[in-house]
Amino acid sequence: MKTTAELIDLIQLEKLAEDYFVGHSSYMGSSNVFGGQVVSQALYAAYQTVPLDRLCHSLHAYFLLPGDLQKPIEYKVTNLRDGGSFSTRYIVASQENIPIFIQMCSFQTLQHGYEHQPEMPVTKKPEELIGWTDIAAQFGDFLPGPIKKFVNTDRPMEFKPVELYNPFEKLDRPDFNRIWTKFNDVPEKLSVQTMHQLIAYVSDYNLLSTAIQPHASKAHLGNTKLASLDHSIWFHRAPSISDWLLIDTVSPSASNTRGFTTANMFTSAGDLLCSISQEGLMRPLPTS
Repeated sequence: MKTTAELIDLIQLEKLAEDYFVGHSSYMGSSNVFGGQVVSQALYAAYQTVPLDRLCHSLHAYFLLPGDLQKPIEYKVTNLRDGGSFSTRYIVASQENIPIFIQMCSFQTLQHGYEHQPEMPVTKKPEELIGWTDIAAQFGDFLPGPIKKFVNTDRPMEFKPVELYNPFEKLDRPDFNRIWTKFNDVPEKLSVQTMHQLIAYVSDYNLLSTAIQPHASKAHLGNTKLASLDHSIWFHRAPSISDWLLIDTVSPSASNTRGFTTANMFTSAGDLLCSISQEGLMRPLPTS
């Protein structure tokens, strides 16, 4: 999967009933279903059950079990409320009748009120940086196996990290991570709903890897089990995915084998599109 059109095909589900949908998975560098895929597919399912003038302003999800790449995922949507300007939906994703994921979504009609937002961090621009594709091409033979496999996977977007660290240097790193991302070959005239789903997909990247950075002198992908536990997104402004997006992530805490991260996603013009939070398992593997 290399293009945004292919990604849209993946996250748009087959409708089996008014509140029942089924989707499939794509390999993204892990033996399990990529979390962003399930979040975006669940959001798609919820969007099919609300009026067109109501847009998602927040979602909150829990990952219950690892998803099997070879099995279809079934999404059941429950209508919890349709109010005067807000709608709420509850989605359960299952494989072979076993729930693997749950999500709540809240939708709102467009309204006008007060606005404020933080300034976008001052960073190097994407044209000054090298991306994962370039890193794989230039340094792939020297990268540790898990990192090489991850960066070599075909994706419908490019990533350009602002801070690029040597994976062989066993040094603790800062608790923040800034990375530019851009979708490949974006189709024209995408709906707001589809752009929200694409943002939900990419929002699951680079979060837990930020939580592990302050412990990089001893922790890495080879000796630490990482798995998303929960995921939340707040959509603040009209989405835009035609240009580069900056994801500014910080990990304020790790404890009890859990790492916690928050992130803000900005357009290249500095508009805050959404905020993200995630807690994930970050458990040291036993040594032999």
